[in-house]
Amino acid sequence: MEKLPKIALPIIIVAIILIVLLSKSAVTIDSGEAGVLYKTFDNGVVTDQPPLGEGFHIVAPWNKVIVYEVRQQELFEKMKVLSSNGLEIQIDGSAWYEPVYNDLGNLHQSLGENYLGRVIQPAIRSAARSVVGRYTPEQLYSSKRDAIQDEIFVETKKILAKQYIQLNEFLVRDVTLPGTIKEAIERKLKQEQESL
Repeated sequence: MEKLPKIALPIIIVAIILIVLLSKSAVTIDSGEAGVLYKTFDNGVVTDQPPLGEGFHIVAPWNKVIVYEVRQQELFEKMKVLSSNGLEIQIDGSAWYEPVYNDLGNLHQSLGENYLGRVIQPAIRSAARSVVGRYTPEQLYSSKRDAIQDEIFVETKKILAKQYIQLNEFLVRDVTLPGTIKEAIERKLKQEQESL
């Protein structure tokens, strides 16, 4: 009877150590996500191998896995920009983007988890300012909305090309002009229609 507790104690200690090691080593990556492996005692972020895919993975307990969403995501932006004649115009737009799957390690190493705020938002704002600055409020309100949308998409895509991020689409949801300008444009359009 006395020998049983002496044998049970080391077994319990070993079992606890194994449970702790296994819980630190087990990583589950959900659907639509991928993991970047960070090796603490070896060159850091793994960039020469594809990221860890969905499912259950065992990693060394001293390594870390940083999980990223790799599905298409949406960013909604409200931007105040200037037209070609210097009037302030608000554009509401949506960008559909996703990280480039095989370059997830490079994305993590160069931009980090906050790549949305570091790269995507500034790129969209810069492209929107550049594109809208070429047009008058009349063009923005009526005929050039699709062209503006396409130009913002192309310019933003160029900026993001070497940032390990794929821009899938940019959509202009709304263009808000100052009230007096909007009324003047509507009056002008109404007069043009009446003269026909």
